[in-house]
Amino acid sequence: MEDLSEKEQIEVIRSWWRENGRYVISGIVIGAGLLFGWNYWNDQQREAQVEASTLFESLLAEVADNDVDAAEALAQRLYDEFDSTVYALQARLAMSRLYMDIGRDENAAEELRQLLATGREPEMQMVARLRLAKILLYQDKPDEVAPLLEGYRDTAFAARYNEALGDAYLALGRIEDAADAYTAALADDPNTPTVDRTLIQMKLYDLPELPASEAMESDTVQDDGVSGDEALPESLPMDESAGDAIPSEGSADEAAADTAAEGVPAAEATEEETE
Repeated sequence: MEDLSEKEQIEVIRSWWRENGRYVISGIVIGAGLLFGWNYWNDQQREAQVEASTLFESLLAEVADNDVDAAEALAQRLYDEFDSTVYALQARLAMSRLYMDIGRDENAAEELRQLLATGREPEMQMVARLRLAKILLYQDKPDEVAPLLEGYRDTAFAARYNEALGDAYLALGRIEDAADAYTAALADDPNTPTVDRTLIQMKLYDLPELPASEAMESDTVQDDGVSGDEALPESLPMDESAGDAIPSEGSADEAAADTAAEGVPAAEATEEETE
């Protein structure tokens, strides 16, 4: 290129531009469009977050006032227009609490089921799962609690889940499982407890005894390997010549005491024995 004259260099550049110019321009336009679109999308997301946040704050105010109609209208807007935001999920938690406060437990359970169905925000999922379990216990549906909470014991909610599982197992008559669940709940760190340990101890102590059939099975297992000789009391020492039991020392005194208890003086009893 350095060996070419200035005119030849200009001609080479023009030739290159004729061949590649449109690609360069297209790349610039596409890059600018992508940059503009990205910025626009971010602006829209920020605006949506701000608007959703404002709606959620208004919803909390209506929930605090127990204004169900106003709260439902705001919640529906969040579900319809801002479903992808975290505020829509928080709205479901708030509405479930409002419904429970006014005795509409089935509506409360449905809000939590809808939240769980999204599969988003694991922390909120854990909260919703626990609240739904408590509602199901309130509705006397312990059979739905076990599948809801089993398999989630190794989490930050482990102690609370185990307590709820214990309540469900107890309602189902699964006493041993209830005891295991309550015991697991008591394994919670006492320095930073997440459950009422005293209450759980009371629940554990108040568990009914196992049914008779289960208790017999348990006793059978404990008695396995014990021979009949071990179950019998120790025999008295035997005299090798006579084969009779040899009274232990002090037996004469015990006999005299027994006789005296029957109203016979000990001395007379001794004389009778001598004769």
